[in-house]
Amino acid sequence: MICGIVDVGSNTIRLSLYRCEAEGNHLLMHRKVMAGLASYVEGGRLSAEGVQVVCHVLTSYRALLDNLGIEPMYVFATASLRNISNTEDVVAEILAETGLTVDVISGEEEAALSFRGALLGITHDSGLMLDLGGGSTELLEYEDRAILSACSLPIGSLNLFNRFVSKLHPTKEECKAIQGEVEAQLRKAGVELRPAAHICGVGGTVRAACKVANHFFARPADCRVLTAEELRQLVKRCKRMDRETIQALLKVAPERIHTLVPGLLVLDTICQRCGGTDITVSACGVREGYLHKRVLGEKEHE
Repeated sequence: MICGIVDVGSNTIRLSLYRCEAEGNHLLMHRKVMAGLASYVEGGRLSAEGVQVVCHVLTSYRALLDNLGIEPMYVFATASLRNISNTEDVVAEILAETGLTVDVISGEEEAALSFRGALLGITHDSGLMLDLGGGSTELLEYEDRAILSACSLPIGSLNLFNRFVSKLHPTKEECKAIQGEVEAQLRKAGVELRPAAHICGVGGTVRAACKVANHFFARPADCRVLTAEELRQLVKRCKRMDRETIQALLKVAPERIHTLVPGLLVLDTICQRCGGTDITVSACGVREGYLHKRVLGEKEHE
């Protein structure tokens, strides 16, 4: 079976095409649109313009799969549609315009699905999984590859940028405000992170952070581990945002140039809170988890 999985996120809308076989699942193709849906939220509601952005991208993905002769396309949404007040209306409008049903998953389920996907590439049996998106951050503590606790925080790289950054890059004061908000959300959620030397990082911001670190520290391009000290150096360098740093970001992660620093501040604050020594970037995450549990799992019980 070949099927498409679409992840409607707060920053990106991604399509992943998988071939599912008895011996395993293989990623055949990946497409990404930087939709920036968090920027279309007004008064807690996703605007009509934002809804049209979603419909346009989903329609283009459906047309692509139709041209390839592929029928199943599963669509789910995370904080992009979960953390708005007009979720039901938006989902109904998307269905009416595209014929596609969007499965809006909870923060806890997102964390569990991200973990299920990340298990495919996790090398440490115990630690902390951090899924950093554009509109939310999921934290999941695990031991012997079993979940101990999970929570979702309503903070992400894009909504923090929208809320706290007045220009393209945050000032020193704005950086402090972002770090303060991360701490405040951890307290509000009652999160008391256990010591965790190893962090499994999931999401586009974490992948971009590692790519930028590989460039700055002259590491192999396929390196997927970022130490806590390297993260601190990266945060300091990106806070300065001098011409050399800007040029490097434009080469390595141009689509993240405005959201990278807010994302790094989330990552660094949580890393310090749990005493993390290193972050391993997972190649898999919520889409793979959704494929395994919600798509293939449902078929197993049919």
